Amino acid sequence: MPPAVRSSRPRLALFDCDGTLVDSQADICAAMDEAFAVHGLAAPERHDTRRIVGLSLHEAMRRLHPAGEDATHGALAESYRQAFRDRRSAGSLTEPLYDGIAALIADLAAEGWLLGVATGKSDRGLTHCLATHGLTDHFVTLQTADRHPSKPHPSMIEAALAATGVLPGDTAMIGDTAYDMEMARNAGVRAFGVSWGYHEPSELVHAGAEAVADTIDDLRALLRTMA
Repeated sequence: MPPAVRSSRPRLALFDCDGTLVDSQADICAAMDEAFAVHGLAAPERHDTRRIVGLSLHEAMRRLHPAGEDATHGALAESYRQAFRDRRSAGSLTEPLYDGIAALIADLAAEGWLLGVATGKSDRGLTHCLATHGLTDHFVTLQTADRHPSKPHPSMIEAALAATGVLPGDTAMIGDTAYDMEMARNAGVRAFGVSWGYHEPSELVHAGAEAVADTIDDLRALLRTMA
């Protein structure tokens, strides 16, 4: 593959985390099961839990337990946070990087890209995840559910653009869910999907993805069209 040409313009690649950078579904499903059990509720189907990855916790609980009241959704969200904290404290979180992600991040940084994350994770969860994989220093903007409305509201991307000074047309949002693609469209930035996460490629296209990468090399090639 030919080397990339370094652009004279600043470019920003914003990554979703769960389902895009790391495969966290085992931990998410386990924590969700524990949260529902605390309140004497039947655990959601694993497929349904995968469907809400990327949303803010309160919105996720509203979708998983539509019969519940707002207070119940808040309590479920707090129980989920506690379950995740317990797993983190016990050292049982896995959240492995997808193959090739570390090399891609290093390559993009070397090519002069600014890198960021826009995720439904908490500040604490994202900080722990990036530090575990030695990726923290590559990212210049981290936007989480602690400080923004749920995806697909464009707030996370708008904050990243303001923090970096990069134009929307020179920014790409990379994610695995329809929420990521809708958020990108709402913010006026490029939308690239990945097929290795939690929503089907057809859903990503329907939500506004320009293209969906099946491999890391596919994603690298898509980003290089922005040079």
